[in-house]
Amino acid sequence: MTHVVGDWGFLNRLNKIIQTKSGHCVMLAIDHGYFGNIPGQLKQFSCLEPLYEYADALMLTRGMLRSCVPTNIDKPIILRVSAGASMLKELSNEEINVTINEALRLNVSALTCSIFVGGEYEKQSLLNLSKLVNWGQEYGIPTLAVTAVGRDMARDARYLGMASRMAAELGATMVKTYYCEDFEQVTGIAPVPVVIAGGQKIPEKDALQMSRNAIDKGAVGVDMGRNIFQSDSPIGMIQAVRAIVHENVTVEEAFEIYKNGPKGLL
Repeated sequence: MTHVVGDWGFLNRLNKIIQTKSGHCVMLAIDHGYFGNIPGQLKQFSCLEPLYEYADALMLTRGMLRSCVPTNIDKPIILRVSAGASMLKELSNEEINVTINEALRLNVSALTCSIFVGGEYEKQSLLNLSKLVNWGQEYGIPTLAVTAVGRDMARDARYLGMASRMAAELGATMVKTYYCEDFEQVTGIAPVPVVIAGGQKIPEKDALQMSRNAIDKGAVGVDMGRNIFQSDSPIGMIQAVRAIVHENVTVEEAFEIYKNGPKGLL
């Protein structure tokens, strides 16, 4: 794991997310609905609970946290604190919509927002991240920067590497970005831990291969949502991803774990 400097509280929160034994993490993303992209084919959101056991951290909004997560859960929370537009509008037009006092009341382990490098409101999104970094330094809370993609920007190593490096330069503790060809160039230029986004639903074996490739090329973990929710075996899928990230299994071994998982919607 990339060395991160911080006080006890800061490092304690970070070590709950990135497991100290393996140096890796599996995040479960449940923050899609804040901009209008509903995550998967769930019958009801209470069906999410069986997945929590296999995640190292949950990434979600405060509304989802209060509505869908039991208060006795022993999992770190990565709280999305940005909003402002739906997928029908310019997504980069975001502001911070949660106060630091609210985040502290919710006992979160990290704060997160998106940066839209190349987006119409790029500057605002970078200032949003800077605000979270400042809060994090004052209150001992790590910050995860999510590198969203501008409409005219390709998901390639040059762009994603630049966006990830910008996030690190602004003080982000961790970066979440997309996997791409030559991904080692992205992890190589970002001096902070990098996790990959699962992105849109793809075949299960392809998602596992992407996870394997990302870890092999320097990512510390995977933050996956739709490729778990929309799988025909969500529990099997998150178990398979976890085996790749923490147990260093092959794609074929992970695929067998997925196939042996319980079928059907949660």
